[in-house]
Amino acid sequence: MSVEYAIIVKNKTRLESLIERFNTKAQAKFYIESLGGDFKDYEIEHEAFYVSLNTLQTMITKVIKYKIVDRAFIPSFIFSEKNIIVVIGQDGLVANVAKYAKGVPIVAVNPDTDRYDGVLLPFTTANFMSGIEGVIANQFQFKTRRFAEARLNDGQRLLAFNDLFIGASSHVSARYRISYGAKTEEHSSSGLIVSTPAGSTGWLSSIINMSHGIASISNKNQKLKKPVFKENDLIFAVREPFKSIRTQTDIVFGSIKQESYLKIESLMPSNGIIFSDGIEADFLNFNSGAVVTIGIASEAAKLVGISNN
Repeated sequence: MSVEYAIIVKNKTRLESLIERFNTKAQAKFYIESLGGDFKDYEIEHEAFYVSLNTLQTMITKVIKYKIVDRAFIPSFIFSEKNIIVVIGQDGLVANVAKYAKGVPIVAVNPDTDRYDGVLLPFTTANFMSGIEGVIANQFQFKTRRFAEARLNDGQRLLAFNDLFIGASSHVSARYRISYGAKTEEHSSSGLIVSTPAGSTGWLSSIINMSHGIASISNKNQKLKKPVFKENDLIFAVREPFKSIRTQTDIVFGSIKQESYLKIESLMPSNGIIFSDGIEADFLNFNSGAVVTIGIASEAAKLVGISNN
């Protein structure tokens, strides 16, 4: 099927968000500078982004029609096989878009290589047209990224490109019963992170870095090995598990492979929540009576230009 439209997905810059909050640029500037912040950095970031966006639009319009969609509308936007998705922004925007893309190819463009690492952004405005033209000709290199899936016992489900959070919506302990393999125990913790390989450099890495820091102080001769992700495996980590008469701390870290699952039963009368990829507004309630099964989803994102090696 031929590609008819490119859907350019962007997010608001930090400057745009500030102006939205304070009504005018002058008021935003006064607020930031009155607190000792560098407002110029917001302006430079904003200008660099729009230079890249304008360049991208100018080049795309020569080969295909396009529409621009703001990140906020992505959960309700319906992509089709006649689309190609062009994400321009930070790595996190790729994750936000991927789970709604339904297999439509994604060309991810880094708008500011001096500012963003671009782990999921293989293209810049200098070379992204090779990805666009490859998709149009149906001759392109891509990497598939499998999602993590949270499926509730009432049938609701949530996908994650980077990671899932299961816990409480406020800064209180999450109470739940967790089953992993043949073992089950009751927990009181700050919740769980379940990470895909794509998300392993994000939230999960901060938990691992903390563990390494503690280990290095308590035993200077001990070096922890960072977990190695196998293709499509998930890794889960329990945050700040608390041991008591009722709660245990044996199941705190592990991997979830194809055809295996992590099962969690909520023991929270209220405030239980599951969200994915850092987007708390897109969530499932996880209160008493709810049981969630975490595993590898059948769906996958198709990221153009990322090597299969």
